[in-house]
Amino acid sequence: MSLQADGGEQHVIATAVSSGVVNALYRVNDRFEASFNPRTFCSLRVSKHIEEGSHARQSELRFDYPRGKAVLDEKNLKTGETKNAENDIPACVSDVVSGFYYLASLPLQAGNFNTFQINDGGKTTEVTAHVEAREQVKVPAGAFQTVRVKVEAVSGAMKGKGTVWSWFTDDGNHTPVQMRSKLGWGTLLFRLQRVEKE
Repeated sequence: MSLQADGGEQHVIATAVSSGVVNALYRVNDRFEASFNPRTFCSLRVSKHIEEGSHARQSELRFDYPRGKAVLDEKNLKTGETKNAENDIPACVSDVVSGFYYLASLPLQAGNFNTFQINDGGKTTEVTAHVEAREQVKVPAGAFQTVRVKVEAVSGAMKGKGTVWSWFTDDGNHTPVQMRSKLGWGTLLFRLQRVEKE
């Protein structure tokens, strides 16, 4: 995952690529790109290229705030089938990728509780973020003093379908160090591999 300035926007790029034995069993080659307003953290656009097992699709999502709509264009890369959808959105939403940067902008003190809106092209979901505790975490990039945040959907289609724990460095940067997502079929774990400074 990387973050870079792009004019008056922030641009997030995240990739997920399987390797080793996992790649032989269930190939994953995903790329997410999201742009958001760095002053308001409102999402502007999201582009997704998904290749998971036998599934492959490309989707483009843009947030049309003057019209109050999320506009989704999606294409199945195997069959050529396309899907277009519009759903209502409030005055400001985040997306599942740049939402972590919104969380990092908050005062992450133990006991703090925040609510915000996320949209992934369907119905908008209300999400709660509870700062649970400070914790020492060791990942491939090193050992970090962190704050652990529990994120859950409390409305919409994602309600009750998964919990995400995120560990951010306990400093002014709030760098994401580790994420763990408990889903119906298993648990995903993301750990910071390295820190690159320009």
